[in-house]
Amino acid sequence: MTKYPMTLQGARALEEELKYLKTVLRPQITSAIATARELGDLSENAEYHAAREQQGMSEARIRDIEGRLSAAQIIDVTTIPYSGKVFFGTTVEIANVETDESVSYHIVGEDEADLKEGKISVTSPIARALVGKEEGEVVAVQTPSGVIEYEIVEVRHI
Repeated sequence: MTKYPMTLQGARALEEELKYLKTVLRPQITSAIATARELGDLSENAEYHAAREQQGMSEARIRDIEGRLSAAQIIDVTTIPYSGKVFFGTTVEIANVETDESVSYHIVGEDEADLKEGKISVTSPIARALVGKEEGEVVAVQTPSGVIEYEIVEVRHI
C-alpha cells in the first residue's frame, strides 16, 4: 500500500475530527433517526430522510478519515536535526528577489494544504522548487505569469 506523507499536526486534526464524528455526531444522528421514526410513515417523513442522508455523509467521512490515517506516513519535523534544508514538514520563509516581499509557507501533505493558513502542498510548484534547497539559495518558480525568483531566507522545524 502506498504511504502518503502527513504532518503530525495534520494527523492529530484528522484524529480529532474522527473522534467527534464517532462520539458526538453519530449518536446525534442515531437519535434523530429514532425520533423521526416515531413520527409515523417513513415514506413521506422528510425528517427521517434528512437524518438518513446526514448519516450516510457522516459514515462516508468516517471511512475517508480512517483510510487516510491508515495510509499516512506521519512525519514530525521537530525530531529531525536542523540542516537548513527545505523538506516535507518544514516551514520556509522566502523573499521575492525583485520585490523583496517575503512570505512564509509550511510544506504539508495534499490533504492538509490551506493557502489561507500558509500551508502549501508538497506537490505544488512552489514546494517542488523549494524542496532540497538550502537557506540562502535562490530558486526559480514557474508560475502562470512567468518565472519568479525567490531567495530562501529561513527554514524552521516547527
